[in-house]
Amino acid sequence: MSGWVVEARGVDVRFGGVRALTGVDLGVRAGEVCGLIGPNGAGKTTLFDVLSGIRRPDRGRLLLHGVDVTRRSPVWRSRHGMRRTFQRGQLFGQLSVADNVLVAQEWRGGGGGLAADLLALPARRARERARRERGGRLLAECGAGELAAAYAGGLPVGQARMVELARAVADPPGVLLLDEPASGLSGPERARLARMVRRLADEERCAVLLVEHDVGFVMELCARVVVLDLGTVLAEGTPAEVRADPRVREAYLGTA
Repeated sequence: MSGWVVEARGVDVRFGGVRALTGVDLGVRAGEVCGLIGPNGAGKTTLFDVLSGIRRPDRGRLLLHGVDVTRRSPVWRSRHGMRRTFQRGQLFGQLSVADNVLVAQEWRGGGGGLAADLLALPARRARERARRERGGRLLAECGAGELAAAYAGGLPVGQARMVELARAVADPPGVLLLDEPASGLSGPERARLARMVRRLADEERCAVLLVEHDVGFVMELCARVVVLDLGTVLAEGTPAEVRADPRVREAYLGTA
């Protein structure tokens, strides 16, 4: 398999005697939105944990831009362009919405060291302004522009998920892993989410892999869909091909 931005090769994960993943091969290209679906317990979140570095596989390799990163930490992967959201909310509730997005860019530093901090040098001010402007644009795109000064801990679920997405992409990602991003979103919020994901793929050439139980949402948004079942890849193809696959219909989609 070539041309992948992020790739799993022959990944196995065991929990005691239970095989969570067995021989999983999966890759996502730049500018592609790929859906990952399957029944509960199929191994989707475990695969996300392996891709993001939270869990090391018992066997297999993970590659980022063709480089083996199997032993690299989640922090290293994040700083090299891999970002992730989680099923459960992960916002800093005591910070404002704007600061939640801004903090994702702070690891790069302001440039110029302590002297630039004390003297507020023009280059430092320009970098800070650029970061705040990008954060503001992303929040507006997420429908949360008017909430910038609000405390993140008080947001309803849908708005909190959209702010988490803005934070995940505040520092432009090469790979974006979205774990059930549409859960808890209203109809308009889902439409906004879909538009934002498509823009990230089309304009910023981000490779997007998303896990989502809303099959209709996945089939509309994704050009390619991978189906996991019992820790193995059951099927892969276009939405139409996956819908028509009798194995997928029997294991997950149903036959009605």
